[in-house]
Amino acid sequence: MLRPIRTLAAAAAALALVSACNSASTNGTGPGKRGDGPGNSRGVTADSIKVGGIVSMTSASGYSKKDTDLGAKARYMRANAEGGVNGRKIDYLGAEDDGQDPAKNMAAARKLVQQDKVFAVSPMSSVTFSGADFLEQEKVPTFGWGTLPSFCGPKYIYGFNGCLVPTPGGTLNQTWPEGIATILGGARGKSVAVIANDSDAGKFGIRTFQQGFASAGFTVSYAKASVPATAVPSDWSAYVKEILESNGGKAPDAVVSVMQTPNNIGLFTALKRSGYKGLLSDPTDYDPGLLAKDATKQALDGVHVLLQFQPFESADPKMAQFRADIKAAAGGQEVPLNMHMLTGYMSADLFVSIAQKAGRDLTVESFQSAAQSFSDTGTLVGDRAEPKGQKDSFGCGALVQLKNGAYEVSVPFKCYEPIPFK
Repeated sequence: MLRPIRTLAAAAAALALVSACNSASTNGTGPGKRGDGPGNSRGVTADSIKVGGIVSMTSASGYSKKDTDLGAKARYMRANAEGGVNGRKIDYLGAEDDGQDPAKNMAAARKLVQQDKVFAVSPMSSVTFSGADFLEQEKVPTFGWGTLPSFCGPKYIYGFNGCLVPTPGGTLNQTWPEGIATILGGARGKSVAVIANDSDAGKFGIRTFQQGFASAGFTVSYAKASVPATAVPSDWSAYVKEILESNGGKAPDAVVSVMQTPNNIGLFTALKRSGYKGLLSDPTDYDPGLLAKDATKQALDGVHVLLQFQPFESADPKMAQFRADIKAAAGGQEVPLNMHMLTGYMSADLFVSIAQKAGRDLTVESFQSAAQSFSDTGTLVGDRAEPKGQKDSFGCGALVQLKNGAYEVSVPFKCYEPIPFK
């Protein structure tokens, strides 16, 4: 947990208590009321800005995004070390664990707003976001990975790399289809199978990627959100059989999994055992920690992983800064980097950047006003702009391949022209 200097803690706590009492009676930020009064500065004191997170630290499948919290902590630590945001330190409370449970996600959102009285929620990283409507109603700036529909459209919710699952009228990021086309020597005459979990996120992923791959020139021979979301199948044979016969009775040229690591390990292992020699790809398994186990390393060997940020192998100075910040947040220890860390880090980075632009008079209103004309360039996710990012992705990404026990860049970081989403 990040806190302002200890000598100010008592005063800050007292001031926060007074502010909470006043706001409950004057500007509508008490429990059960919306933070929509004039000059709403919930969570802001003379010395600090209170921020919390919601992260799936645990899950029924054993999958964890806990390092998202470390990434956010790393960015807030650097902001504080550099003097804070317009003189205020970030008081990061850490992340609430929603366990990938919709009820817990909502409970975490309510706790952060009604009990902890945070100014913002950053990061929010989960496959469920049932607290989205509540946070939007309470006018709480919220930042996370824009892989859910809730990051596309609401005024107070921001994806760190834009909106990745837009509604009609928005655009689709073409990094994955164009990257795979590059590896295969073009999309013409090539087929792809896309598989996802039977969940809202999985169904939306199928809808978006089916359109994206087709627009890139692929034949989408299989596109189903059919894998149970609550438990990893013990037998993948039925899924493998369907996939391998989907291309007119033949195997597709590529199999794309829009699932998390435990499912990917099971699916890819079963495909390899069946003799499948085509391209395998997913958006989640860029994690050096996975290489510690031989079985996992073998299951994911050869897989191309989609990234929507600069690869850790990049020589970009901003990546060197990220590495240094993570090391500092980990107590000076070298820790394996993973995409969850960068999710937390870039969620925090976008929040800090907009808050800095809002100036010393920080309120929800001034923050939102700053966001309406915010832009910067050359970040670890490419060029950013708001409110563009609440409707469109920032269009950038790369692919890396796990090969002989190490990740190699298979398609360098590049920004692609997005396509209209229908």
